[in-house]
Amino acid sequence: MGGQSREHRFLALYALAWAGSTIAYVPFLTLLLPMHVRELAGSEAVRWLAATTFLGAIAASLCNIAFGWASDLVGRRRPFVLAGLLLSSVMLQIAPRTGTLLSLTAVIALWQVGLNMMLGPLSAWAGDQVPDGRKGLLGGLLAFAPASGALAGALATLGDAFSLETRFAVVGVIVALCVLPLVLLGDDGFAQTRARPAEGSEVARKVLKGMATRMWLARLLVQISEASLFAFFYLWLRSVDPGLADGAIARVLLTAMVIGALVALVAGDRADRTGQPVSPLVISSIGAALGLIIMALAEGRDGAIAGYILFGLSTSAFLALHSAHTLRVLPDSARRGRDLGLFNLTNTIPSLAMPALTLALVPSLGFSALFVVLALLALCATLLLAGLRRTA
Repeated sequence: MGGQSREHRFLALYALAWAGSTIAYVPFLTLLLPMHVRELAGSEAVRWLAATTFLGAIAASLCNIAFGWASDLVGRRRPFVLAGLLLSSVMLQIAPRTGTLLSLTAVIALWQVGLNMMLGPLSAWAGDQVPDGRKGLLGGLLAFAPASGALAGALATLGDAFSLETRFAVVGVIVALCVLPLVLLGDDGFAQTRARPAEGSEVARKVLKGMATRMWLARLLVQISEASLFAFFYLWLRSVDPGLADGAIARVLLTAMVIGALVALVAGDRADRTGQPVSPLVISSIGAALGLIIMALAEGRDGAIAGYILFGLSTSAFLALHSAHTLRVLPDSARRGRDLGLFNLTNTIPSLAMPALTLALVPSLGFSALFVVLALLALCATLLLAGLRRTA
């Protein structure tokens, strides 16, 4: 009973910390950064937003692998999470005080270093502590993190009288309150599992590598769609309805994330009970494609919002459940931080490719063309996962 109580306690602390780590970047990248870039760049906002996203993604890619691997070698996650929290929080408060686009870009790069110093070891921390039979529930709990990020964005934009600096400060306080309980009270589980021998035969290891490769490719395809909407959602919805208030846009994000979290929680628990963790991934990738098609065909605000809500809830459920199932198929538990850093490339590579894709399509063909291309990518992910389900 004591072990089960400790497991539940860790799940609660970890879910709160993961929500905090998501709050650290969702309001910033979807709302606060575009607001600041629009103030500084005016009509060139899309191009500068694409540039800052590109450079930030490079820093994120390298740092997530490096710090995850470093935490493997050191045998502890806690110090990296704490140091990353401090650095990213400081950079978050400096960002709204920058007066030029170049200085803002430099701050974003340093913020990405701190953020991924926290995220890399934090993602591996769950694999250290949560058994495979509870990873579906873990995925459901992780799905509430994007909803928390959207809620923080709604709170940060609630009052039009708030200055940009105040909005950034609100986000920083919320992040610290969410992450610090795990840092202070959570078991640093890697030290307990470090001496455990690698599981399975060489054949089983090869099977796991094959499954992990399909999982990596499927996530990459869905993440290209999610990253495109993540960066340009604010500007796209404003192009559909220029009169839509910042608070209303944040509430659209929140609605999609909350519904997606509830869906993921139910689906993750069912996956634990049935032993079929891939089926929810197939269904949610189809939902993402349908949402993008609706967005491409939408001619007014209501249709656009409906399509985005379907897309947002589907990708929210997909990414959370995918993260949990990835912990099952990684072939080497002793290098979990490094391998999850490599998986994190599916989060950052899209940010490198997405600006070029967006700039190639949107200025000449509009956002609808972009959404059609992204829907095709999501359907390709469906095919990869369907094949994985047959071989699992």
